[in-house]
Amino acid sequence: MPVDTVRYYLFEVPNHFDDHEAVMRRLLPQSARAMADGSLGVIGYGAHGLHRVDWRSWPAEQAAAIEAFPLAWWQDALARPEPPYGIDDIFDTCATIARTVTPFLQGWVPGPVADAHLAQCADTWLHDLLSDDSPFSWWYDDTVATGVEDVRAWLSGPGAARLHAAGEYDLATRAELLGIPHDERWDHPYWTSPSATN
Repeated sequence: MPVDTVRYYLFEVPNHFDDHEAVMRRLLPQSARAMADGSLGVIGYGAHGLHRVDWRSWPAEQAAAIEAFPLAWWQDALARPEPPYGIDDIFDTCATIARTVTPFLQGWVPGPVADAHLAQCADTWLHDLLSDDSPFSWWYDDTVATGVEDVRAWLSGPGAARLHAAGEYDLATRAELLGIPHDERWDHPYWTSPSATN
């Protein structure tokens, strides 16, 4: 199947098909390959088809393969200085498919390349997170609130410490602000005198 067709159907709304789950199964081998090698072209512009199905209820072998793919893709992206898509889009897609951020945060091991990606994600996410909004574009179900809270907790703690260690002091300070209540966050001296907090 041409990759353009894979891309078109991978992000199609479920009621476009008589059996959305069957279509996602059919697209899975090619779509996973195209996501990993960059030939899908773009990600993050629509809800991923695997987020719209209950893939964990599929036969164990199929569900295990889907569970493993985002983790492997994420680890590969973290090791590349220039992954085929924006690192925040890859995280967003992986977390949305898995409906959890936990394995991706736990697997975000320190290192120069991974820490540079952390700075990129923090810079992208903080605008939303500081306003108590979700940084995830296409994660809508009732698991997203937990995912956002988990990212907030990780970024204000271990993530902020890593940003400090990497010399990203401004990002680290803003990340730490996620650990205090919303109103206190906006009264913090950082907003009137950033240099005083760095």
